[in-house]
Amino acid sequence: MITVLLFAHLQDEIGQRELKLAIKEVTVKDLKQTLTESYHLSQMETTMVAVNEEYALDHDVIRAGDVVALIPPVSGG
Repeated sequence: MITVLLFAHLQDEIGQRELKLAIKEVTVKDLKQTLTESYHLSQMETTMVAVNEEYALDHDVIRAGDVVALIPPVSGG
């Protein structure tokens, strides 16, 4: 099980603060693609990902028990 924490517009689009996914192992890139297809999320290509409170790259592997935070780009001034 992977816990995915959602912030800002991603939270609004899904209507939840977190998701529990029955996935044993997945790359960051594949997780982003899966979430985009399953929940029709916008701006996932510019969303930062942190795994267990450390920023992760597309090729990094997420494993069962990990906590993933999806951090969309911040705008404003």
